[in-house]
Amino acid sequence: MNNLTLALDGAWKVLLVSLLLGAGLPALFAVGVRSTAMGVGGDAEVDHARPHPIGRYLADLCFLVVLTGVALGITIVVASGFGKAVSF
Repeated sequence: MNNLTLALDGAWKVLLVSLLLGAGLPALFAVGVRSTAMGVGGDAEVDHARPHPIGRYLADLCFLVVLTGVALGITIVVASGFGKAVSF
């Protein structure tokens, strides 16, 4: 019974991280692309609306979070390749 508890304890952590990074970052990138279209306006929008400055700021924030996640992932992979450990 103890083995099952340990397996389920590890499984929910893997599920949470995979949902966050596996689906969360691409979804956040999609929000950033949509916000860029809203921030540019004109021909980038279907209804040719005027540009919204908040769309540009939101897009920049989304892309910054995605790039930070990618850079952190590359850092962890490279550090583990050199035999180091990255901890928080």
